[in-house]
Amino acid sequence: MPLPYLVRRPSPALAALLGATTMLAVAALAGVLPPLAAATLSGALGCALAGIRLSRLAAVGVRGRRARRCRRAAAQLDAAVLVVGLTVAVLPLSAPPQHPQVATAGLLAMAVGYAGGLLTLPGHTRLTARARLRRAVDMAGLGTALVFAGWVLLPPGEVPVLVRLVTVGGAVGLAALLVSALADRRRRPGAALCRVGAAATLVGLADLVVLSSYPVPPQASLTMVPFLVAGVLLTAAGATRVAAGDPPHGDGPAPAWPRVTAPAAVAALAAGHHLWAVGHFTPTAVLLGLAVVPPLIGRELITAADNRDQARRLAAREAHFRALIAGARDLILILDDELRVRWLSAAGPRWFGLRDDEVRGRPLADLLHPEDVPAALAGLAAPADARPALLVARMSTGDGGWRETEATVSDQRAIPEVDALVLHVRDIGERRRLERELHRLAAVDQSTGLANRLELVRVLAERRPKPGALLLIDLHGLSAVGERSGSTAGETVLRAAVRRLRDVVGPHDLVARVAAEEFAVVSDLGPVPAYALGSRLVTALAEPCLVAGEMIRLRVGVGLAELATAGPEDALRQADLARRRAAQLGHNRVEWYDAYLEEQLVRRLDLERELPGAVARGELDMVFQPVLGLEDRLPVGAEALLRWRNPALGTVLPAELLPVAEDLGLVGELGRWVLERACRQLAEWSAGGRRLWMAVNVTPRELLAPEFIPGVAAVLTAHGVPADRLVVEVAEHRLGTDLPTVVARLAGLRSLGVRTALDGFRAEQASLAQLRRLPIDLLKVRPHLVAAPDGPGRPMIDVVVSLGERLGLAVVGEELESDADVDRAYRAGCRYGQGFALARPATAERVEAFFAEFPSASR
Repeated sequence: MPLPYLVRRPSPALAALLGATTMLAVAALAGVLPPLAAATLSGALGCALAGIRLSRLAAVGVRGRRARRCRRAAAQLDAAVLVVGLTVAVLPLSAPPQHPQVATAGLLAMAVGYAGGLLTLPGHTRLTARARLRRAVDMAGLGTALVFAGWVLLPPGEVPVLVRLVTVGGAVGLAALLVSALADRRRRPGAALCRVGAAATLVGLADLVVLSSYPVPPQASLTMVPFLVAGVLLTAAGATRVAAGDPPHGDGPAPAWPRVTAPAAVAALAAGHHLWAVGHFTPTAVLLGLAVVPPLIGRELITAADNRDQARRLAAREAHFRALIAGARDLILILDDELRVRWLSAAGPRWFGLRDDEVRGRPLADLLHPEDVPAALAGLAAPADARPALLVARMSTGDGGWRETEATVSDQRAIPEVDALVLHVRDIGERRRLERELHRLAAVDQSTGLANRLELVRVLAERRPKPGALLLIDLHGLSAVGERSGSTAGETVLRAAVRRLRDVVGPHDLVARVAAEEFAVVSDLGPVPAYALGSRLVTALAEPCLVAGEMIRLRVGVGLAELATAGPEDALRQADLARRRAAQLGHNRVEWYDAYLEEQLVRRLDLERELPGAVARGELDMVFQPVLGLEDRLPVGAEALLRWRNPALGTVLPAELLPVAEDLGLVGELGRWVLERACRQLAEWSAGGRRLWMAVNVTPRELLAPEFIPGVAAVLTAHGVPADRLVVEVAEHRLGTDLPTVVARLAGLRSLGVRTALDGFRAEQASLAQLRRLPIDLLKVRPHLVAAPDGPGRPMIDVVVSLGERLGLAVVGEELESDADVDRAYRAGCRYGQGFALARPATAERVEAFFAEFPSASR
């Protein structure tokens, strides 16, 4: 079978099925689950998945004869898979003595469904009489070997008639399926896959009949699971491939050796095992073993006849090829050891103007242009592994002209029948002319007339190490114009951008189009003038462009790199890194490349590569910083702080982590993990009788998500944490413009009983104005507001504290790094404090030990 098709990455449903089947088998082997129940569940799950896939193929509205046949075949195969599923499902419901009859009935019904489906599959071709005979002999040989194997491998003693019938019938059916699958595995791989699936399903149900007819350990019923599950899934996979067109898998006929050796191998292995286990053969077993020999002899006779026919066909083909050589345009020259022409084909006088009597016996060098002779002779004299693939030279036309040619060399001097060098020479004059024209066109971007990337790299390579600068320009939004407003508008904006580029750059600067939205300028300017040129380009290209009544603005980013020491690819890479930096900082700016910039971008790329899956890999961690009352210095709560501990990147703090998570859309996943971990830890601390709060930081994107408030409520309920013990913090500087929605979300949290906090309060005029609108309970201020008593910040902190008291807010001084900071915060009116001077962030165990030093307090 086409193994590459079978080993593709499994779908999630298939992976789940394999996992469930494995767990059921382990449970049965461990005695947790009855083996028959585990086998039934596994088989039913596999049949359900395969049945769903086949049902989809059968239910799709199709047109065309082939498509209708695919649909009918899928429906019949679906019925066969359904029968298999019902058989294994009904088995545990019936009495054990009835198990053989139930399994046999399912086997027969399954065989009918599979036969109809396989015969309905499209793609059948009429076989010749010889091919039908060959396939019949192969089936007879393998079938007889399988019947013999089944006969002698059954337990000694009285064999139930039903087991005998199933063994013989199953062996014949299995042989027919496997031989036809092997014959069609390349031409019709999908149909062959369906046949292999039918064969595996047949083995599974036959195994079930045999096992249920003998007193065997219960765990033996698990042996049918791999065959049944693999069989129905292979059936669905093959039908899907057929419905997709069933593209051929490789070329050439299927190998014959498996069909010749498999019967002998099966019979020999079965006989050997029987001799080892029993020690003698019954007359019936001897007759069955001898019956394997006639099909093998017949197969050899057929093979001999095929070889004779093949020899006749080869002789005819040789004559045909001789005729083709005589009429070919390529010139074939046969050279002796002294590189003299021994023979030339008919193309010599016909296409090259070289007469046989004038060329034969002359050195090859006489036919080549004098300038090309040394290279050609050196190539012919070189060893075979060092010889160039093609010898390119100008060859005489017999009338004083020259033709551009290339020749492949075949060294046949080791073959006694040839003993010569064979040159296949072809005229490449027209092709070379086209190549030169294409090379000229390949250096130009056809849409703009600018140089393209290939030409840009060539120019950069030629001017090294000449000083200068490379400017890589990103016109963000250029492609979107065509998608949004039509191709005409996109071309208009593109032409306008190209015109502005040419107007700004110098007459000797190279302007190239590198990608759809990227352009490059190669200039001889030094660093400062090049930066000024980049600024002028930003100004010109950022100007709006009026197209069809719409004012279109492009965002421009320019990255600069020096050319003095960098090669072409290095210069492009450095300029591209600078361009990315300009885009990250908001576009419409110019950025120079430097090593620190590259380190930052590489670090950013590493973060973007490693962050997805960090939760699943268990790399996230949490530390907690206690919050203390400034009056009595007793702990009142803690703030949960996220840490990402990656083996390659080390410990990553939220300031570096969150921007990457927002760009990748992972903020919600990280926020859910933080909330879950924080509430679980709070529940553990609360179990000891402490009444503390837990503060959790959220981003506005998390806060504005529709599922955020229900998620908070669910986590609080799951861990039994009172809502008023959770504090949700949001940073003021990240509130943005969607303030009404933020207010609504904060109000929703307070309606749950959750307390809210505003972090990093700046105490500006706008901040004070919106403070009345925000439904918050805690206000966190930084040390710059808690200044010395006679400092300029003192009046402002008085205003903040006074306003907070009036609004019922508790003020928390954060980032208190010294005892002086703590004292000033207390005297300024802050009720709570947080910072290294009071307690450093630590693991949950260390924080719990810190809490244990204080009597519990209720806040």
